[in-house]
Amino acid sequence: MESPAPTPVRPSGPLPLDPLARTTSWRWVAVVVLAVSTFVVVSSEMLPVGVLSPMADDLRIGQGTAGLSLTVTGLVTAVTAPVVPRLLGSLDRRAVLACAMVVLAVGNALTAVARDVGPLMVSRVILGVGMGAVWGLASAVAIRLVAARDAALAVSVAVSGVAAASVVGVPLGTLVSNAFGWRVAFAALAAAALVLAVALLLALPRLPRPSEPTAPTAPSGAVAGAAPRTRPVRVALTLVLLLVTAHFAAYTYVRPVLEERTGLTPDGIAVVLLVYGVFGLVGNFAAGALAARRARGTVLALTAGIGASIALLALVGSWAAPTGVGVALWGAAYGGLSVAGQIWLTRSAPDRVERVTGLYVGVFTAAIAVGAFLGGVVVEAAGVTALLWGAAALTGAALCVGLRGGDRTSAAPR
Repeated sequence: MESPAPTPVRPSGPLPLDPLARTTSWRWVAVVVLAVSTFVVVSSEMLPVGVLSPMADDLRIGQGTAGLSLTVTGLVTAVTAPVVPRLLGSLDRRAVLACAMVVLAVGNALTAVARDVGPLMVSRVILGVGMGAVWGLASAVAIRLVAARDAALAVSVAVSGVAAASVVGVPLGTLVSNAFGWRVAFAALAAAALVLAVALLLALPRLPRPSEPTAPTAPSGAVAGAAPRTRPVRVALTLVLLLVTAHFAAYTYVRPVLEERTGLTPDGIAVVLLVYGVFGLVGNFAAGALAARRARGTVLALTAGIGASIALLALVGSWAAPTGVGVALWGAAYGGLSVAGQIWLTRSAPDRVERVTGLYVGVFTAAIAVGAFLGGVVVEAAGVTALLWGAAALTGAALCVGLRGGDRTSAAPR
């Protein structure tokens, strides 16, 4: 067993779940590497949002068809993420994560050289495999790296890469695309994924299959061995499915919205996406702190914020200032969803952290795929304004599901 005192020595295994233990500095380095990995993963998935118009023009396809690149990735990830924890057995999670980053690099490299829609979709399938493994394991691995009292913060840091991908990834990718072309942006992500594969091997300890419950934030009274298909889990997953579908139906086509309704230039769009991302990063850590006390209530507040921001864009999206306010609110609300949702779910099934996290990522990414697809259908048929109102309505449905699905597992243990 490791000493509870901080030490610069590289760790060799999971930290014991001792309430008095302290997380070493090297453990936090490992968590940060996980965060950067989720950043590259989500940047790779979401970059088409920022480069949708030039990518569609270069490949000579419609914007709705280009948006399907998110649908393909989301569907593959939705299948991969829940399956990976079941197939891994005692395999070292460190090695699995590193291999998944190599697969992600291959997917990005193939996207960068695609010349028509067929190779593009194949590349996004490969990317989805790597993404499902990394995102599906990141939170569960982060919990195993730290002391019990640091679990909520570790999850927030690990998934902060999701919000940071909006802060830096998508806006920076948009700027790179404007300056050098969209293909260069994907090539850069491929190189970053290879670097991170090496970093994961160096920073993480060996992590075989967890042999005991790994959710130190679980509420008192949780039944060991309970199946993850409890009512709170079902409610949470249904809310996430509806909410993320609504979000990505609108967000996938935010560039056409800002071009057609607000009249922004490409550089102006990059700035607006940066505002979205900055507030998203703030929302991630604020929601993590709030969800540590009231996970379900935090998710409901974020759901209301996403719905209100999309409705605001539908109402006043032709004016730049209100659009900026709406985008900032949207970023703050959505930025906190991933961490708050994962805390809610892991407390609902504390002895099945890897499985329930994989299921959560599967539903989350399936909703991304469905949202991107439905958004493309609505944009092609009725335009961006109808898309925004439809997304706002679907968010309202998600809020109703959450309000009717009250439970007692989402409060912090006393």
